[in-house]
Amino acid sequence: MPGPVTVVGHPLVQHKLSLLRDVSTGPKEFRELASELTLLLAYEAMRDLETQPVRLKTPIVEGDFPMLEGKKLAVIAILRAGLVMSDSILRLVPAAKVGHIGLYRDPATLQPVAYYSKVPQDISERRVFLLDPMLATGGSAVAAIDTLKEAGARSIKLLSILSVPEGIEKVHAAHPDTEIVTAAIDERLNDHGYIVPGLGDAGDRLYGTK
Repeated sequence: MPGPVTVVGHPLVQHKLSLLRDVSTGPKEFRELASELTLLLAYEAMRDLETQPVRLKTPIVEGDFPMLEGKKLAVIAILRAGLVMSDSILRLVPAAKVGHIGLYRDPATLQPVAYYSKVPQDISERRVFLLDPMLATGGSAVAAIDTLKEAGARSIKLLSILSVPEGIEKVHAAHPDTEIVTAAIDERLNDHGYIVPGLGDAGDRLYGTK
């Protein structure tokens, strides 16, 4: 059975996503919006983190209050566009370990090409949040999940700001146990592998390289 897909339809998320789509949004504002959207996606993706009661003293009374149970987390960014997402999530969970997987899409074949991988050695003990702003063809996400599982990862959630049915289907065909959290599922891919209506190339818009 394919893994679940959570679409975060909150009005604030959709508002910021529309600003992200706007062709007139420059790199600085694009980075800020992508960071804000990541925080909102992470809030939903981490909804099932376990808590445990901890004895604390408030200015008024002493009591038991919930705190994170201490399960280890890992944040893995698919380079280069995933970097802005990892920096954002570390503001929420600064103790998480960080890894990077370098992939680019061959413009002729649209297939992912790996050029770098560095993940925490104890990744098998961690809940992994894989970050890629765009889930388009799904090739990069599948390759990244392959790499993570080969390294021992057992619990993986994929956070993508924007997705399409083709990418979701490809990820779940290869890795049905992977949950996807996204702000929107767009219509389709065009002949060049870009999301329609989409927001263009996330990496280029983040860093002003095109």
